[in-house]
Amino acid sequence: MKNFFSVADVDNLDSIVKEALELKANPHVNETLGKYKTLGLVFLNPSLRTRISTQKAATNLGMTVMVMNMDKDGWALETQDGVVMNGTTVEHIREAAAVMGEYCDILGLRSFPSLKDKEADYNEDLFNKFIEFCGVPVVSLESATRHPLQSLTDLITITEYKKTIKPKVVLAWAPHVKALPQAVPNSFAEWMCKAQAENLLEFTIAHPAGYELNEDFTEGATIIPNLKEALADADFVYVKNWSSYKEYGEVYPVDENWMMDNAKLALTNDAKIMHCLPVRRDLELSSEILDGPNSLVIKEASNRVWAAQVVLKRILENLK
Repeated sequence: MKNFFSVADVDNLDSIVKEALELKANPHVNETLGKYKTLGLVFLNPSLRTRISTQKAATNLGMTVMVMNMDKDGWALETQDGVVMNGTTVEHIREAAAVMGEYCDILGLRSFPSLKDKEADYNEDLFNKFIEFCGVPVVSLESATRHPLQSLTDLITITEYKKTIKPKVVLAWAPHVKALPQAVPNSFAEWMCKAQAENLLEFTIAHPAGYELNEDFTEGATIIPNLKEALADADFVYVKNWSSYKEYGEVYPVDENWMMDNAKLALTNDAKIMHCLPVRRDLELSSEILDGPNSLVIKEASNRVWAAQVVLKRILENLK
């Protein structure tokens, strides 16, 4: 593995999930693999689980970790070429990324979308330029369009807790107080569609009209505009809000009650409920579910370590 940005960077999903679960059973089996190697974690946006889990994963592999909050500690970056830098930007990405690559053997990068310019966000210009200029492998810690470490974690969790060979997995839209990016649902859909193609599960997406995701991420999924209908026979329900893709960043009023609660849970096959966190209780997901026996959100968050560790392990092995 050279970089980790999307499901396209993984040849076989079953293989990487099994390897991650093996690492979970024996976390320090590769504790010298990353000796004298440095992981740089670069955050342009907030992080809790991604930051801590990736640091722990790197430590399990013997790596040194450096963390930089570019939004607070770094210079304002210019990403466009051919501009005279006489405005608010102080350092060009060509120099900034190149210098980080001199200090680190692997870079992790998190940068959220603007939700204002769809073309700019979906071009993933910042990530592509970091990959181009830093000269070392880059791991996405969430970008404008994807959150691959979260999606790998989700597949690990589904595999670990499934009770049938081919479970039904539902991605269910949920309400929120503000417009959220499509990165997590895009990524989850992309990974679940590939898992479905590899005959590992059945995948359904439920959302109100107007909240259709980019079709590039949903090919092969069953898409239903009715939550109760989608929940029938579900083994796992992944709850997440997102804003409109077509009318980019917009939030449409939804009359129906789309929050998952115990009444809707009763429509499922005693489904396990998942969420990437942070979650707004009793808005996106009911407290009765979060505090109940069907919630996997904490176990899911715990598995973030093994997703990060298997990715870093594979990249380190490729560096040798």
